[in-house]
Amino acid sequence: MDTEGTEVHGEHREDSRILDHGTALSSRVIRLAIEVHRHLGPGLLEGVYEECLHFELTRSGLAADRQVSFPLIYKDIRFESGYRADIVVEGRLIVEIKSVEQLLPVHEARILTYLRLSGYRVGLLMNFNTAALKNGLRRFVR
Repeated sequence: MDTEGTEVHGEHREDSRILDHGTALSSRVIRLAIEVHRHLGPGLLEGVYEECLHFELTRSGLAADRQVSFPLIYKDIRFESGYRADIVVEGRLIVEIKSVEQLLPVHEARILTYLRLSGYRVGLLMNFNTAALKNGLRRFVR
């Protein structure tokens, strides 16, 4: 460790905030999502939860963007709007929001693909259509 709180690995330095795999950031986002769920409950459209969570994130001082378009590279061809993440927090965490009866393997596959294609390491999959939000949360680390 150097004096600035970063760990040194080989030829490059990695910020210790990144090495925790986004645990503190994802925990903070989850707390805010629970707040949204407590106020709204289940049964609304995904866009409503997305908008309210975005409001809570920015109100708490986090940088958050909605409907973030990522380019897709396919066989050396760049497609500018390959896919969209519901919310990107602090430029390093993807939040995918659902309001479905139950999370399916395809939902998990989608966020894993988003993480792989974007190069991000941490993602949250949140299903707001549950009695308790904790039952609809999945955290992924690449």
